[in-house]
Order: sequence, then C-alpha cells, then structure tokens
Amino acid sequence: MALWDKIIRSNFLIRLRHWEYWPFGIVQFPLFFYYAWLSLRARSPVFFSAANPGIVMGGMFGESKYEVLRKIPQQYVPKTIRISLPVSPQALRSVVSEHRFAFPLICKPDLGEKGFRVSRIATESELTDYLSTTRLDFIVQELIDLPLEFGVFYARRPSDDKGKVISVVMKEMLAITGNGKDTLRDLILKNDRAKLQWKVLRDKFCAQLGEIVPAGTRVELVSIGNHARGTKFLDGSHLINDHLSSTFDTISRQIEGFYFGRFDIRCATLEDLYNGNIKVMELNGCGAEPAHIYDPQYNLLKAIKVLFIHWRTIFIIARENVRRGAHYTTWREARMYYKKFRQAVTS
Repeated sequence: MALWDKIIRSNFLIRLRHWEYWPFGIVQFPLFFYYAWLSLRARSPVFFSAANPGIVMGGMFGESKYEVLRKIPQQYVPKTIRISLPVSPQALRSVVSEHRFAFPLICKPDLGEKGFRVSRIATESELTDYLSTTRLDFIVQELIDLPLEFGVFYARRPSDDKGKVISVVMKEMLAITGNGKDTLRDLILKNDRAKLQWKVLRDKFCAQLGEIVPAGTRVELVSIGNHARGTKFLDGSHLINDHLSSTFDTISRQIEGFYFGRFDIRCATLEDLYNGNIKVMELNGCGAEPAHIYDPQYNLLKAIKVLFIHWRTIFIIARENVRRGAHYTTWREARMYYKKFRQAVTS
C-alpha cells in the first residue's frame, strides 16, 4: 500500500470522514444547552426519570436489563437468567444446564451499555472464561439466530390513546465477501468498517487470516449487532406504518410504566416484524438513541435535529407523567444510580 493510501485509510481519517464515529461529546454538544433549558423548565436535572416511571432512572442509566426484560410479556423474550456473583464455575454450569440452555448462548452484564462485554459463548470452556474475567452480575440469554435484527423506537404520550413507532434501524452485521484472490486478512484491512475492528478480529480469526476466501463466500466477522462492534446501522424509516405502530403499541401497553424506548429485536421476516412475531433481546429506555441516524448516508445536521426532537419528546412525556402522579428521581438517588452504573461499565 502506498504511503498516501496508508494516510488516507488511517483509522483516524476513516473516523474523521464519517461522523458516526465521532466522540459522543462532539455530536451531542449542541444538545447540552437544550437539556439545560429543559431541566430548568422541569425544575429537575433528571426529569427524564419520569418518562418511564416503571424503569429505574427512566432507563437512562442504572437499570437492570434483566428486570426490564421481566416486565415484557414472556412470549416476546428469549429464555434469560441472571447470574449473581460470586458463583463458582461448577455452579454456573449447573444453572445453565438446569435451565436447558444450548450452546452457543449470549452473556452480557446486567448493567452496561453500547455492547459492553456482550459475548457469544460457544462452549462450556468459554463460559468459564467469561466468568473468570467479569466482576459484574450478568445475564445468560438464549441465542436467537434469526436473520433480521432491528431497533424499533416507540413513544407514547400518557394523554394519547395510542403510541407510535418513531424510528426503525436495520442492522447489517460486519462481514466480508471473498473474491478468490485475497486472504481474510487483506479483505478485513480493505474494508474500512472492519479495519477499525482489526485488533479484535486479528485475535478472533488468528488461525484463518492467511487463508484465501473463495469468491462469493460471505464471512460474518461479528455476530453481535452493535455499532461499537462494527455493525452498520441503516435507516429503516420506510418500514414505519400504522400496522407497525399498532403492533408495538399493543406490546408496549403491557409493560408497566413504559412510554418511551427502543426494542432491540430479532425476527425471521418483515411480515413477522409487522405481526409481532419477534424476540426482544433488550428494551432500552431514555438512554437509547434513535439509532437510524447512524446510517452512513445520514446528514449530521439532520441527525442533530432528530436528537432535539428526541429530547423534547422525553420532556413532554415526563412532564405529563408527573402531572398524573409520577415523581422525578431525587438528585441523591440519581447520584447513587450513576455511581453504580459507572463502576459497572469501567470494571
């Protein structure tokens, strides 16, 4: 590779050319002033906590993923258990066997964000390794190996008869396709999105990097549908219609104290999506973003406008809930939840 190509395709310049990779603070900076204004109007810096009264901190941070999943009608939820530490490897294997989990399965912290320590576990040995490297209570979840993955964002004002879907993101897993000439290593390094994940992929595929990938052969590099892991987020707004909104309104109204958040789901077909034949891997409240804005073709200014509307919606829902008897979390409680959350994500 020529020196100029190395410079142009450096990780720094790849990120610089695509705002989806920019640091959180840069993209969110214009919103800090708006958030401050909304806090003054609400007379609480944690006004978002009332947007989903049934979820700790409204789902902004500090909530248990397991407890949130338990609120969802169980026909929509994969088999899931929470493992509380300390636990021995033998006891962990016994619990997994008792609940009849099959490998591969998914492990992830009960508190966490942005794909932090979410792992696909293929064997008992890998399960033991996961346990040895975590200091957090974690979830063991049935692997839902369905072809389509979406993030469906739902919102409902308490005074409205019906809620609606306001955002859909389609998730395209990080993968490469062989050409019959290049090795797996070469194909990874020629793909900007994969190149940014090189350190992780190098370790994961160390025994295969020198192999030539046959023409037309697709190799999925990452199976976890998270932007931080290289998943491409695509704008699925064209999928939103009354049928989809009605389906997720029916599901959401069965979740106590839930008005605003994103369902991270898998399903087999678009028809299943519209008919509610889905599995919900996670439900994220106010801390979730309308992730369709991270489509590589999405304009930054347009994305910021969406985020302003996002925060305005949180404020409106929270204020209505307070008028109906809900309460903002106290500042003292919020600090406690935040401290616990930061300890979790930095462990």
